[in-house]
Amino acid sequence: MLWKLSLTGIKSRFKDYLVLFSGLTFASAIFYMFMSIATNTSSLKGSIQVAFSITRVVFGFGIALLAIITLVYIVYANSFLLSMRQKDYGMYMMLGARTSKIGSLIFLETLVVGFLATILGSVIGIGLTQLVSQLLISQLGLHLHKFVGFYLPALLWTLLFFAVLFFLAALWNRHKLIKSNVINLLRENQKPVKLRHNTAWKFIEAILGIGLLAVGYWAMADYKELMTNSIVIGFFTIVIGSYFVFDSFFTGVVNLLRKNNKFKYKKLHSFTLGQLKFRLTDYTRILSIVSLLFALALGAITVGLNFNNLTDQTLEATYYDVVLYKKNATVKKDLRNVSVRSTTSLNYRIVEDKKNKENPETLYVSENEINQGKLKYRHFYVDKNGQQNYSTRTFSSKKMQDENSSAGAEMRYQLASLTPYSGARVKIVSQDKYDQLKAKNQKVELLLVNNFRSNFDNIEKLQKAAVNQMIGNPETTGDSVNVYLTNSKTGSYRLISSMASGFEFMGFFLGLAFLAMLASTLMFKVLSGANSDKPRYNMLWKMGTRKSLLKSSIAKEIGVLFALPAVLGVIDVLFGLQFFKSLLKNPYDKIWIPFTIFGVLYVIYYILTVVLYQGIVLRKENN
Repeated sequence: MLWKLSLTGIKSRFKDYLVLFSGLTFASAIFYMFMSIATNTSSLKGSIQVAFSITRVVFGFGIALLAIITLVYIVYANSFLLSMRQKDYGMYMMLGARTSKIGSLIFLETLVVGFLATILGSVIGIGLTQLVSQLLISQLGLHLHKFVGFYLPALLWTLLFFAVLFFLAALWNRHKLIKSNVINLLRENQKPVKLRHNTAWKFIEAILGIGLLAVGYWAMADYKELMTNSIVIGFFTIVIGSYFVFDSFFTGVVNLLRKNNKFKYKKLHSFTLGQLKFRLTDYTRILSIVSLLFALALGAITVGLNFNNLTDQTLEATYYDVVLYKKNATVKKDLRNVSVRSTTSLNYRIVEDKKNKENPETLYVSENEINQGKLKYRHFYVDKNGQQNYSTRTFSSKKMQDENSSAGAEMRYQLASLTPYSGARVKIVSQDKYDQLKAKNQKVELLLVNNFRSNFDNIEKLQKAAVNQMIGNPETTGDSVNVYLTNSKTGSYRLISSMASGFEFMGFFLGLAFLAMLASTLMFKVLSGANSDKPRYNMLWKMGTRKSLLKSSIAKEIGVLFALPAVLGVIDVLFGLQFFKSLLKNPYDKIWIPFTIFGVLYVIYYILTVVLYQGIVLRKENN
């Protein structure tokens, strides 16, 4: 009988359960996707290990953050579930149902809803993983063997994680129902909210809140001096400052508006402001959490998208696109598929001193070779704004011969890196002395190519062939030759692009997951108190208030609750991006993309919350 009554109650609140169920499903789907990509190594092959390992670390970090927000989300979703059902369970107890039976019923109901949502979410997650992994693999240029979205360990971890969460939630629901008497269950939503009227403390708290936020924003902007301390300072000051601002400053603004009689007595402003005053007092913690998570979500997408700019910085760091050490048949064949813009050669000789075991090779280059002005390199510097930049410089034999010159030391290092002997000492000598050296003349060809990005695969293939040919050259020894693909421009570009792509995808999907969960959390919090608001709206209806005014009041009230954490979160992001200037050339680049995505999705959640709330608090004959 109890199960029949329970199913009837669920059917009567099907729309509310659908919102709850869809939110839980989305959470488990995103969690499975992150877990699968971060832990699936069965298809990994040697040539892609570095790129994929970076991606796994990035997504592993995403899993940790996602687990935290999921935990918070489940708490408020469970609160919404309990608020929907506690009055029904109170009525069952009035009709004679035993407390133990009611406790078992809510325990099983919580587990069943959670289990079904997790199963459906995992199925959706498998399909989503297949789609996302293919996009990610194509971005990284990986070649995985039979990679599929289904990965059993990831599925088991997802089921275990959510099973533990829902089991704990079910225990809490059962405990709360058993310990509550019938009157409390029936009248729980009619308990008054305790307001604190200490005006002096509220004023101090408001000043402290704004001051702490200002300190946090200053710490983010002054990253050059504070270094990693800016994160520590910013975290504590912004978290505490956000709480104080919601607990006092915004409440103070509402109180000021209530004192403005012209505004207060217009339409239902007096009622709406009264509602907001109670809401802000009751919602201080949740609004603070939502604003911080909003900033994290928006920041994750913004920074993730801008990490792709690291590849541009990588291209700027190295002047020459390809270095050819010698030309065998394979190199000549691959060279035909690359459009070469210009070719520069570097002649050098290597003299080995076997007595010097630490650094036996000396690389000799003639003054004439350098003075032709054809050899160039990229000089790294930090500008006055703290941003990293590169400029093109020409090698100078005069500076390179000066052992005490920092510019000369940089040029010698850059020159050696163009040869297979990057660890050798560099000596610039006259042409006569160069010709007298008893060593074989060697040469490298330095290429500038067209369309590096669009023709990257062929360029990388050419550089790989050149490296393999040099390593396999019997005239060189493994002790002296230091040639690695990762030292080349193509190798650096591949490594950085893999990391950037991983952060880009992680930031995008983690940001969307955060947004969906934080918006759902706020929505559940608002809807969980909807039943207690019914009498107030019914009273206004009986007094003759028009339906349009009631709906307008609801839209404004919920709009403020959604807008305040969003506005503070946006401000947090705008100041927080200052910290990433040390890593990204322009962290504000294309900022309109994540802001537009967030704005659209956030408004959708707001509209959905307003519609559901109106459906609960307004009598059907009033709609």
